[in-house]
This record gives sequence, structure tokens and C-alpha cells, in this order.
Amino acid sequence: MKPAPANQTEPAKKGKPVVYQVFTRLFGNTNTNNVPWGTREENGVGKFSDFTDTALTGIKELGTTHIWYTGVPHHAIVADYTEYGISLDDPDVIKGRAGSPYAVKDYYNVNPDLADDPANRLAEFEALIERTHEHGMKVIIDIVPNHVARQYESLSAPEGVSDFGANDNTTVEYARDNNFYYVVGESFRVPEPKDNYQVLGGHPHPLADGKFDETPAKWTGNGARAAQPDQNDWYETVKVNYGVKPDGSYDFPTLPDDYAQKGVEAHAEFWRDKSLPDSWYKFRDIAFYWLDKGVDGFRYDMAEMVPVEFWSFLNSAIKMRNPDAFLLAEVYQPHLYRAYLNKGKMDYLYDKVEFYDTLKTIMQGSGKVSDLVAIQEAHGKIAPSMLHFLENHDEQRIASPDFAGDAEKGKPALVVSALISRSPTMLYFGQDVGEDGSEETGFGDPTRTTIFDYAGVPAHQRWMNDGKFDGGQLSDKERALRAFYIEVMQISASHPAMNGEFASLHASSLNNDSEYSEQQMAFVRYTGDSRLLVVTNFASQTRKLTLTVPEQLASELGLNSGTPFDALLSSDVSATVGESGQTITLELGPLESAVYEF
Repeated sequence: MKPAPANQTEPAKKGKPVVYQVFTRLFGNTNTNNVPWGTREENGVGKFSDFTDTALTGIKELGTTHIWYTGVPHHAIVADYTEYGISLDDPDVIKGRAGSPYAVKDYYNVNPDLADDPANRLAEFEALIERTHEHGMKVIIDIVPNHVARQYESLSAPEGVSDFGANDNTTVEYARDNNFYYVVGESFRVPEPKDNYQVLGGHPHPLADGKFDETPAKWTGNGARAAQPDQNDWYETVKVNYGVKPDGSYDFPTLPDDYAQKGVEAHAEFWRDKSLPDSWYKFRDIAFYWLDKGVDGFRYDMAEMVPVEFWSFLNSAIKMRNPDAFLLAEVYQPHLYRAYLNKGKMDYLYDKVEFYDTLKTIMQGSGKVSDLVAIQEAHGKIAPSMLHFLENHDEQRIASPDFAGDAEKGKPALVVSALISRSPTMLYFGQDVGEDGSEETGFGDPTRTTIFDYAGVPAHQRWMNDGKFDGGQLSDKERALRAFYIEVMQISASHPAMNGEFASLHASSLNNDSEYSEQQMAFVRYTGDSRLLVVTNFASQTRKLTLTVPEQLASELGLNSGTPFDALLSSDVSATVGESGQTITLELGPLESAVYEF
């Protein structure tokens, strides 16, 4: 790959953020047993120390600017750490044997599974933060404001910090400064099992008795209000109260509409003299604690289940402390996007429901590129804030039969996802070598790499090569796929055109007589003297394409028959510009893409 040149304007600008999501306990695990519901001893577990200098160099190769270490805060797990003063968690309210990373038990410490010495676990994570920074990357961890583990118990909270629920009035369903909601007069009951489900797959455990002591019962994390939630509810968690009354009305000041146009300073000032629910302050203090440890930002789980006003309060407080903090949130309702960005002061949101879902259908052969272009253009000003991804811990692996069945089908989608916008791109560990998520490891179904159980991740393990992190066990196909990812992501992360404008050539090219169809996509990214032409073929057949460039755009870009095209991707694919500068011809093979600098 030819290195992207520096921008000719001053100061030189890099590309855009690249987030590498890694499921921390799986990343460094070399154990290949994958026994369903296997223990830590049977299936192994990765450690903070597995992120060696070599491993971090391999992550950085993908253009990574931020590593999202998923599953770091101490969450409920079945393993016994009582010798370290940690209480036993009850498997009746845990999903899997290793536990959900989104059922946090102690926000002021980290998962003991991840440490070589559990007594020293916080210091080991602090050392990982430092190593990551030394490699020129920043650190993101999860904060899950909507819910916590049913058995929340912080051993490491700073002096004066009480646990969630410790001071609640449990005789009422709701009070503004209660941290939880209560089912008054009833005790919690474990969900009735469905579809032959057995806790721990039926393996014995002294606490696996179908009971969990919680009186009165608390509302469940997804908002279920019954003392006995359904098995499909988030029964391992309890809902946090932000001053939203059971009838949905607010017990806190609302944010005036004009604050959508105001900066974080104004938001911080707005909240400075307000009396607010206790949970707001608890999560602000948690965020400050991790910022002081060197964490550079947060990924917020299910942000739309928490009021926008809280996010205004929290994010403005974070930005006043660290203006460069990276704030990424899950919001799955498109009509809420602008509110959570503008009023809630998020930096970025998942572009899942519109962009990813449409791109997935295109990869599967049923979707239309025109729909994707329309989504991208409709986002308008918020497009740079909509993070793009093809995989994450919630989504199916591209190579799984239920998705595309072949990681190669993700290649054109990667080019589009990573290069179409100024928005960040996120990669999931193992994606770059075609991991298919096919292991049956316990809780949940295959196609998604487990987040609930101890497991090895086979394709990723072949790249890891027993801790050498040199790809030594990869097949030729896997090695070529990773090389492709590196090429594309280096363009995304470092090319100055990534900070420029987007112009689609799709609609204009559909109208000519070439083989261009809804299975191809062409667009231009440009800024200053920097220009990129991106063309990709989602079809499984070779296509001879004639791209049509609208006259005004051709003039603005300075396109003419003498314009030289320098290939940054697929260097053996040549492009020819017509005499008028309004046509570009090229041939792409099956699932092939080309990126040209001109």
C-alpha cells in the first residue's frame, strides 16, 4: 500500500478515529477446549498482561486510535474469589459461567478474572492503560448507567461513597433519591426456566438452587416491574432510578430546547446549582474516578433508557474535566439521535438501526445501495457523529452462516463503512481474520462470539499464535483478509480526505449503460487538494463499470482526461477518465474494491 501523503494545507490533518473493540477476557486466551459451560480452568481466560507490546503493535496496525476494553469493570461472575474478600455471586442471577459484562457488581474495581494476581487487579489494569498510551492509543471502558448487578457490592469505593441502594427507602416503589425501584411487599423470584434452560447448563453449584434472596424485589434492568421477571428479561440486573417516576414524569429540571445549540460549558453551568437525584452524582463520581485513572473515554450501554438531561449533566461534567474524552453511546431509535447528540452531548452514537442494518442486507444480497446512500445523505450534519461498524459483541459475525457465511463478503462493506463518512469506524477483535462465532460455549446461541462464558476464539487464536501475535497459524486466506483490513483502515485513519466532503456517484452511474447496479457503490471523498475515488463491488461476479460524474462535481474536482489516478487499494485495477471528465471506466472482480487518489 502506498502511504497516504500529508495534506498540503497547514496544519496537516490525519484521518478519523478507529475504535478497536476487544472482549478483554477472550483476547489473550490460548486454551482451545471450548467445553460448553466450561470453568475458567477448563476453558481458560485472557488477562490484562496478554496485551503485550507486540499485541498492541498488532492492534495499532489496523489504524486503531482507541481501544475499547470491553468487560473491565467488576461484574458478577460464578468463579470463587472469596479469598480476596469478594462475595460469592449467585448463578441463578448470572448469565453464563463467566457472567455478563453489563451486570456490574463494583464500579470501583475490575474483573478479577483478568488479573494475574486478583489482589493486584486494579494496578494491573492501570499498567495496561499506561502500555496502551505508550503505543499511541487511547483507552475506552464501559459505563452502564441504566442497570447494575442484582448483588451490587463495592469493596473499593472511595471513602464516603455508598453502594447503590444502600440508603434507599425500600418501603416505597419510588423516591427521587432512591437508586432503585421496588416491588413493595414482594420478594424476588428467579424466572421460570424456558426451552429446557438450566442454570450453568445443569452443572452443580452450591448456590444454584432456583432462589435468590432480595426483599423487597427490585425492578429488573430492562424495566420489568414484576417480582418474578421473565427469563427473557434482563433478570441478572436491576434498573437504576434517575428521578423518572413510575408514570414516566420527571422529578428533575428539564433542559430548555435552546441548549441543543449550546456548548458543554453552558450545560455544566445549567446543572451547577440544581438539586438532582442521587444516582446522577453516583455515576458522575464513577466517571471521574476512571478519568483520574487515565481512561480516555466511555462507551455507554443502552443510553436511550436514561433521560437526555442526565447525559447533559454527566457529559458536560466529563468534558469540563477532560475536553478530549471520547463519548460513545448505544441509541437505537433514530428519532432520538439528534437529542442525544445535541442535548445529551454525546460525541458519537452507533449507526446501527439505519446504516448497519441496511448494509447488512446488501452484504446478504437483498438490499439496495440506493437505500444506504439515502440514509447517509439524510443524516446531514450528524453524519460525522454516527459511528460505523460491521461487527461488535451484540451482532453476528460476518462469517457466520446466519449473516453472510463468508468473511470475504465483508470486504466491500468494510470499504464503504470505513471510508464513506467522517464518522469513526469500529472493528471487533477477530473480525480482521474472519472469525465466525460458531462455538457452542454455553449461554446464548452461536453466530456471536460469547460474552457470557469462558472460551477460546479460534481464528483470532491463530493470529495470536500462542502469544506471539504474528499471525503464524493463519491460513493464507485469513492472512490476506487481515492485510486487506490493514490497508483499508490505514486509509481511514490517516488519509486527509477522510476529513472532507462526501459525494455519491451512485444515482448518476445507475443511469448509464454499464454493468453498474444496486450491487455496486461509488463515491468521492475530497478536501483541499486531497481527493479519493472509492468504488466497490458487492456482487459475486466481475463487473465492467462506467461511472458517471455530474458535470458540476467534475468541474469542482478538476477531473479531465489527463487526471492521473494512483491506486491505494487494488493496485492492479486501472481507471480511465473520459475526455469530458464525466466518465470513469474500470473493471472490478467479485467482491473487489478500488480506492484511488487523484
